[in-house]
Amino acid sequence: MASVKFRNVTKKFGDVVAVNNVNFKARDREFLILVGPSGCGKSTTLRMVAGLEEVTEGEIYIGEELVNDLPPKDRDIAMVFQNYALYPHMDVYENMSFALRLRKFSKEEIDARVQEAASLLEIENLLDRKPKELSGGQRQRVAVGRAIVRKPKVFLFDEPLSNLDAKLRTQMRTELSKLHEKLRTTIIYVTHDQAEAMSMGDRIVVMRDGVIQQIDTPQKLYDHPINEFVAGFIGSPSMNFMDCTIVEENGIYADAGIFKVKIPEEFDLSKYIGKDVTFGIRPEDLHDREFIKDAKPENTFTAKVEVREPMGSDVFLYLEKDGKEILARVSAATKAEEGKEIEIAIDANKIHLFDKTTKKTII
Repeated sequence: MASVKFRNVTKKFGDVVAVNNVNFKARDREFLILVGPSGCGKSTTLRMVAGLEEVTEGEIYIGEELVNDLPPKDRDIAMVFQNYALYPHMDVYENMSFALRLRKFSKEEIDARVQEAASLLEIENLLDRKPKELSGGQRQRVAVGRAIVRKPKVFLFDEPLSNLDAKLRTQMRTELSKLHEKLRTTIIYVTHDQAEAMSMGDRIVVMRDGVIQQIDTPQKLYDHPINEFVAGFIGSPSMNFMDCTIVEENGIYADAGIFKVKIPEEFDLSKYIGKDVTFGIRPEDLHDREFIKDAKPENTFTAKVEVREPMGSDVFLYLEKDGKEILARVSAATKAEEGKEIEIAIDANKIHLFDKTTKKTII
C-alpha cells in the first residue's frame, strides 16, 4: 500500500483555476474523503492522482514516487467511476479479469483473483451474466471487484454511489467501509454527499472553489468547523444562521433580536462587544423547552410552528419569529402543533459565532 501526497498542486483549464494550490496527504491505508459542492474541484483532484488530468503546477507523489509524468497504467492505482464503465459485451468474469488479461497474467492467477474478489463482494453467482442483466447495486459491486483484482497501491472512487437509490446507497456505504477494513488499503473517495463523507471517512477534505477549507476527522469537522462554509456544509439538516450583535449586560450575550444567548464564560469576546457577527446553531441543539427543565430563561425564545415534519425518531419543526426562519430537530414526544407557538431552549454550549468579514469561526 502507499500514501498519496499533494504538494502545491494547481490545475488550470485555460484561465479557469479548477484546483488552487492544494496540499494534503492521504496516509497509508487511510480512507480519505474529498467532499464539497459541484464544481469545487474534488473530481479534478482525483483525476490528477489517476493521471487522467495533467498537473499544471506542483507535485503528486504515490508513496515516495513522483508521478506527475507517469502514464495512468504505471501508477498502480485502480479507479471506480460514477457510471461503473463496464464493458456491455463482456460477462462479469470477463469484465473483472480484463485488466489482468491485458497484463498477461496466467489463467490460474486470473481465476484465483477473480474468485477471491467475487467471494469478498458476494457476487459469485453473477460471474456469467452481462452488465444489462444486473441491478445498479450489482453493477457497482462488479466495478469494485474489477478494481480489487488488480491489488493496486491506491483505490480511487469518483462518486460511485450517486446512481443508486437511497436505501441501496446506505447499504453500499456500509459494504465499502467493511471492504476497507478487510483490504486495509489506501482509498481516496470523492462525493458531494456529506452524509457519505461523515459515515465512511477516517478524515475528510472539505473543498470549495478549488481550495481546501479544512481537513479533519468527521466529528471534529462537525463540532469545530473552521469557517461558516464548513459549518453550513457539514451536518444534515444544515446549521441555522442569523445576524446578531455581541452585547455586554452582566455577562456577554449574542443578541439576535428574537433571543439573547449568554456566551459561556470560557470564551473571551471582549473585542467583539458592539460588533455584528453571524450566529450559528444546529437544528439538533434547539430543544422543546418542555423537556429541558433546567433551561435558563435567557437561552429560550418563543416561535410559531409553520410546519411540523415527523421523521420517526424525531420531529423537524420549521419555525418563524419576526420574519426569521429557524429549523429545530426535537424529540418525537413534542406536542408542538402547526400554527401554534412553542418555547424553544438553545443549548448555549453548542452555539457557533462567525466573523462577518472573514467568515472564520470565532467560537
